[in-house]
Parts: sequence; structure tokens; C-alpha cells
Amino acid sequence: MTGTVTHLVTHSGGFHADELLSSVVLTRLFPQAALVRSRAPEWIAPGEGRIVFDVGRDYDAEAGIFDHHQRPNPLRGDGRPYSSFGLIWKHFGRDYLAALDVPAGDVEDIHAAFDEGFVVPIDLMDNGAIEPSVAGPLAGMTLPVLLETLKPPFDDAAADSDDRAFAAALPVARAFVEAAVNGRAAKRRAEGMVLKAIAEAGESRVLELPMGMPFRPAVEKSGASHLLFVIHPRDNDWALTTIRKSGDTFESRADLPASWAGLTDAALEQATGVQGARFCHNARFIAVAETRDAILRMADLAVAEAT
Repeated sequence: MTGTVTHLVTHSGGFHADELLSSVVLTRLFPQAALVRSRAPEWIAPGEGRIVFDVGRDYDAEAGIFDHHQRPNPLRGDGRPYSSFGLIWKHFGRDYLAALDVPAGDVEDIHAAFDEGFVVPIDLMDNGAIEPSVAGPLAGMTLPVLLETLKPPFDDAAADSDDRAFAAALPVARAFVEAAVNGRAAKRRAEGMVLKAIAEAGESRVLELPMGMPFRPAVEKSGASHLLFVIHPRDNDWALTTIRKSGDTFESRADLPASWAGLTDAALEQATGVQGARFCHNARFIAVAETRDAILRMADLAVAEAT
């Protein structure tokens, strides 16, 4: 669509996650536009300066209408159904990422990753393509369910109760969307830093990073199967951590020595022979020392025991 956007239109009454999350994207891109919640025919039809979503029984991006309740309903290439959120993300997601200062070179990858990991589940649940019960004991904690708990109670008869609840829910939804996007952008930044550190580490079993950051995906991507441990500075000390075998398990490629488990301060110094050793978690996935030299010595001991 072309021209200045003056109105963002969705349906009135009770709300679901899809139009609420769509509103997050659109109000960020068009902050000057009025958000209108209505089912009046004169509002939910395409019009000049108007984006209509989750209502209107049509999907026509050129006309600025993005509904999914009509038949046939809009589907992805693989047959999975869109909700209004999926349609809005498809057409406006890249601009939204740019508005959040995602680097241009990362926009396509993050757009696709966010679509698959965040948008698609919303779409599927909204269309009844998956049951909430697939989340098992956490079914009541999924984002669509949590957002819908922000709706007013059934016996709130005030004429504006739904609109007030929607307005209150919008910043909550915005916080989740922006955190999810920013988290993915941060992982992209971390990947570049970790891959550089892996190249510098060569054949060492220990990867040194300039700060704490997500590292396992980049380690797996690089194929650096020889790496066993990671060290990095923290605020006032240094950490030695294990590398999990995958994102689906807590099992590590190698654990820290059993003789360190649960020890602190003098007891850990005695067990390791390293002055400045300060802590080892009982589960043996992280240890802490006062200095870089101390953590390097601990890392060498851990490697020697593991190999």
C-alpha cells in the first residue's frame, strides 16, 4: 500500500494474541496513526490511509487489509495457516526490525527466525491448528494464553472494558516481542564474536571469550568439536564453564573435576592447588576464580582430567 497511514483498524470486543501482537508491530511503525477497534462496516473495509487487520474477511496487501477468517484462508507455502500476526509480520516485519535498529545484514535471518520461532506458534494456535495441550503442564503458561488473561472478567459490563484492557495489554505484548527480537539480534552479534574467538583458539580445548555471551550455537556451527570448556571475565572475577552437548540436554561435553564439586574459597584452592580459586558449582558446570591466570590454570586441570 502507498500513502500516509492514519488509522490502524482491528475488531472491537474481546481480543486474542494475534491482533494484539500485530498492533505491537504496526504502532511502532506508524506511531502517528490512530488505533481503532471497531466492527462498523465503514471502518473494517479498505480505505485511504488505513491498515485493517484481523477483521474484514479479506487479505489484500495492496489494499491494506490483512484478515485470515475468510475462506479460502491464507496459507504459507507449506500449508500452515496464517493468523493476522503472520500476515502483518510477512509484510511489515522487516521494516519493524529496521525500526528496532537490527543491522541490515541481519534482517533477513532474524525475520525468518522470528517467524518460525515466535510468529508461527501464534498463528497455529489462533487457527486451532495445534492444541494448547501440546505444551503439557506448561499449557497455561504459553504466550497466547497469558496475553488473553489480560482481558477483562466476564462480568465487567463497562462499555469500554475491552478497549481499556487492550490498551493495557499492548505494552505487555510489546515487551515480549521486543525482547524476543533483541535476543535474536544479540545472538547474531555473539555468533560473530564467538566464531572469531574459535579461530584464534586454534586446537586449544579452551575457548576464551571477551565477556559472557551465548556461545554453544556458534561452537556447533563451527564444527569445533575439540572444545571442552569456555572462560570469560565477569564483573570482578573470571568464569570457567562447560559446553552442553546440545540445546536439548544439560549433559556437557566434559564436566569439571568431581573433586571440585561444591567447594569454595580455601577448600577449592586446596583441591585445585590454584590460588584464587573461589567457587565450583555442585553440578560441575561452572567454576569461578579471581584472575585470568587462575582460571586458565583451572581450565588446564579440567582438560587434563577430561582427556
